[in-house]
Amino acid sequence: MVIQINSWAWLGFISFIVFFLALDLGVFHPRARVIKFQEALGWSIVWFSLAMLFAAALCIWRSRGEAVQFTTGYVIELSLSLDNVLVIAVLFAYLRVPAEYQHRLLFWGILGVLVMRGAMIAAGVALITCYDWILYLFGAFLVLAGAKMLFSKKQMQPERNLVLRTAKRFFSISEQFDGGKFFRRNGALMLTPLALALLLIETTDLIFALDSIPAIFSVTRDAFIVFTSNVFAILGLRSMYFVLAGALGYFRYLNIGVSAVLVFIGLEMLFDPHGHEPKWFQIQLPTTVALMVVAAILLISISLSVTAAWRDRTEKQ
Repeated sequence: MVIQINSWAWLGFISFIVFFLALDLGVFHPRARVIKFQEALGWSIVWFSLAMLFAAALCIWRSRGEAVQFTTGYVIELSLSLDNVLVIAVLFAYLRVPAEYQHRLLFWGILGVLVMRGAMIAAGVALITCYDWILYLFGAFLVLAGAKMLFSKKQMQPERNLVLRTAKRFFSISEQFDGGKFFRRNGALMLTPLALALLLIETTDLIFALDSIPAIFSVTRDAFIVFTSNVFAILGLRSMYFVLAGALGYFRYLNIGVSAVLVFIGLEMLFDPHGHEPKWFQIQLPTTVALMVVAAILLISISLSVTAAWRDRTEKQ
């Protein structure tokens, strides 16, 4: 039996996600506390397992093709999100966000990200439906973004962030945290550093979404598949941060791997824009092959990073 993707399917999926988020915050993390590695690893496995169960459900109740598209989109979004982990770590260090507040901060940040990405996906699907040639622009943009990331030597400088400078210009900023609050009163209403961190998380993800959302359109134009794969990748990002935050030094080549994924997906979109005319120069790449290529790039970059870090540590001993 094939289940139709209608408003009930959308409502069911969103309700499922809201339920798990409420369970996470209300039952497992009711109070601010430090998240340890073992717990974060466990939650990462939980979210990955849920994503794979969802792929299995698509295979049973929809089709194998949609299950492969979801899995490929999920892996692409997850690989591109790894670079976001590094940025979040830099922002938390710059604003000196206490470890016990980071989990709750990422929870509220992810809620905003889900709404924002949902709107961007809807806009992307509408644009592609009306203007099929825009896939060429997406492909060219991804190739340029990947090349820029690969050859850029600039280090992230949070103090020069335009959003941060604008917030400091128009709002009163408290230099001290007030528990897990985003606002405090000291005569006048003030933003706490936690509010600044939340603002930077949202705007940073907006920048990353400009790469990741066009990338998944190389796999499918189905709004449901695009949205669900994005959601599972984003939900896994929070626990992944706590797994990787203490070991970011072991991922020196991750940036190269992410840039290679962007270039590969961009080229795939340029040469196979899903049936766009003319057809004489198209190279059709099966979705399963694209999945294996992205996974291979990611595994190679991580393996090289860990090997280099281990070699450096051995030489110092």
